[in-house]
Amino acid sequence: MFSKKEAGAIILIAVVLAASISFLSSWQNFLNVLVAVFVLLLLNIVAKKISAYYAEAEIEIRPWSMERYGFKRQQYFSKPIPIGVFLPIIAAVVSLGNFIWMASLVFDVKPKTYRAAKRHGLYSFSEMTESHIGTIAAVGVFANLVAAVVAYFLGFPTFAKLNIFFAFYSIIPFSDLDGSKIFFGNIVLWSFLAALALIGLGYAFFLT
Repeated sequence: MFSKKEAGAIILIAVVLAASISFLSSWQNFLNVLVAVFVLLLLNIVAKKISAYYAEAEIEIRPWSMERYGFKRQQYFSKPIPIGVFLPIIAAVVSLGNFIWMASLVFDVKPKTYRAAKRHGLYSFSEMTESHIGTIAAVGVFANLVAAVVAYFLGFPTFAKLNIFFAFYSIIPFSDLDGSKIFFGNIVLWSFLAALALIGLGYAFFLT
């Protein structure tokens, strides 16, 4: 289900997010947060991969990166900047651990034309629409929200909070993040998830 490149990206981002979240905390706290972050990332990604499978496609996970610095055609970096790796660390250091940025992974979609051809006819499905891509991203967010509810009732408030925070950042419609995919794919679905994430965020501040 995961390529070596994807596995490396997931592990890297899990370490970066755990270090940012547990900034100025103990080593033991870092290990606990690392496990929690790794699990919530897996929940999000596996849910999206399953959703992509049923949409006759596959997704490839990678760190969020920026390729351009302006709107003119020539205003591109010579190499993409992995902002998903640097931004959480910068935010934690500048805010002394008071601000957490968790949106660090994005995905690319590749339609599986040969499977669609077998099921629906040769030319009936060859490209992914924005609606398809938005639905795939939304499934990941929904998985984290469900995990937050389950974790809360099972007595894991910290894991519940982290899932809520991750879901909140995942619905921000910016750049190539999941929130943009959902927003432009289905604004009604985005509004529903945004409302759930904001409600969850409100409750998260009361979890201990």
